[in-house]
Amino acid sequence: MKKLYTTATALLLAAASFAQTPAITDDIEKTTKAVMEQAATEADSLQKASPWKSSGAAGLSLSQASFSNWNAGGDPAIAVNASFNYSLDYNDGSNLWTNRLELAYGINRTSTDGTRKTNDKIYLSSNYGRLIARKLYAGATATFNTQFAKGYDYKVSSTEYISDFMAPGYLSVGLGLTYTPTAWLTVIVSPATYRATFVCNDRLSDAGAFGVKSGHRVLNEFGANIRAEAKTTLWKKLSLYSRLELYSNYLHNPQNIDINWDIQLDYALTGWLTANLYVNMIYDDDILFGKTADTPGSPRLQIKEVLGIGFQVNF
Repeated sequence: MKKLYTTATALLLAAASFAQTPAITDDIEKTTKAVMEQAATEADSLQKASPWKSSGAAGLSLSQASFSNWNAGGDPAIAVNASFNYSLDYNDGSNLWTNRLELAYGINRTSTDGTRKTNDKIYLSSNYGRLIARKLYAGATATFNTQFAKGYDYKVSSTEYISDFMAPGYLSVGLGLTYTPTAWLTVIVSPATYRATFVCNDRLSDAGAFGVKSGHRVLNEFGANIRAEAKTTLWKKLSLYSRLELYSNYLHNPQNIDINWDIQLDYALTGWLTANLYVNMIYDDDILFGKTADTPGSPRLQIKEVLGIGFQVNF
């Protein structure tokens, strides 16, 4: 009897399990279908991902000092430096278009010297290329840079300016190749580059500043240009942006290479607080120092350095 009861129970359980098999199969089919649809949706979204990418940073650093009956002496001062960088890039696998905007302005005010400019920059670049080989693009590039306000050589005079907005202003347009060996390095070689130096200030153009002929506002040059840009994280919160430009004028002293090198180091102290070091080195064969009626003057290496700690927002 016990054996019969056990056998009957087993048969009932087997029948129940077979009765549930269609329902289980149906659930499995529904789950599989949902998973497949989700995978297809994700694959489709990846394929349709926007080829546009943008990034930027806005920074502001402040410093202030004041003194009252201070035995060691001192000069009350306040310094402000603002910067804005923005990149907008397009890459669909066949076409590469990169754009960059850099703005900076800084002042320092003391009770003795008044307000003096410490930083001033307007820079815009655009580069387009069509893929012709692995990591190699053929296309065109353009750059423009100038400054916002008048600049002075305070060692000589605090009233006579030596530069101004669009004095100088530089415009370069070239044809060539763009090579992207890694995600953080881009090299642009433009063997056919037109460069114009604008001096749109009568007093400066009459003086023949920045290489233009006296009374002229534009210096036209044609030559070769190489631009190398690197953007990477060196160590944890330390990032580097470097841009080196080399230019040779085919029409005049092609062996004398003009150099413009920008280096920006950012160290994130906190989410909002950042330490910045900016260095700009320029050597331009057309910019002469010590030029007078009796001496021709000579080009020199120009160096600008700005170090600060302030607020920075990345987006």
